[in-house]
Amino acid sequence: MTTSTTTALAARAEGLTKTYGSGLAAVTALAGVSIEIPAGTFTSVMGPSGSGKSTLMHCMAGLDSVSSGRAWIGAEEISGMPERRLTRLRRDRIGFVFQAFNLLPVLVAADNITLPLDIAGHSPDREWLDTIIDAVGLRDRLRHRPSELSGGQQQRVAIARALAGRPQIVFADEPTGNLDSKASAEVLDLLRRSVGEFGQTVVMVTHDPVAASYSDRVVFLADGVIVDELGQPTPQSVLDHMKKLGE
Repeated sequence: MTTSTTTALAARAEGLTKTYGSGLAAVTALAGVSIEIPAGTFTSVMGPSGSGKSTLMHCMAGLDSVSSGRAWIGAEEISGMPERRLTRLRRDRIGFVFQAFNLLPVLVAADNITLPLDIAGHSPDREWLDTIIDAVGLRDRLRHRPSELSGGQQQRVAIARALAGRPQIVFADEPTGNLDSKASAEVLDLLRRSVGEFGQTVVMVTHDPVAASYSDRVVFLADGVIVDELGQPTPQSVLDHMKKLGE
């Protein structure tokens, strides 16, 4: 996949391979994947179960090591980066949203949102934080603990947490997997707005054609390789591509 050299890249990978185990038990999750993520775009990654989509995201985000190949966040190569530097880069430049909301139950929403900044010893940009809190629509729920919030509200807290530090890129792994259709739409709209209004870059792994239709493009994986790509997706066009892959 190519991108104009004048377009800034939030992330990219070249020839990524990832193998788990060894010998006869070896399983290849990625088999030489190359991809570019232009800054300020929303990319969905789809594929059948076991296609390598979550592994690709984890390797590009520095959450998992690669067997071979190279990966960058912005202009900085993360493959082979020492763990301490990689931990700092993930903390300062990458936001994460997962299917499990990963909120601390003892903290209220406001403290969950600022937790990564607090751990890093960084003071939040109050104006930006107010913008994010208003965007997620939870200003009247900031003093509530996760147990007092709905699933959709908890995921919106998680997205606010991911955006609070103004990361270079946000990786979201099945962020609507635990939500009903109404809450899913709210979360997807928020991710879409974070790209359109805030210039954020989002990479989302999903199995849902409706969720993928919120993105600018969809990248399809099968058996650890990229097999197709779709721009300006609609639920039906995504479904058609998935059916074609299944055949």
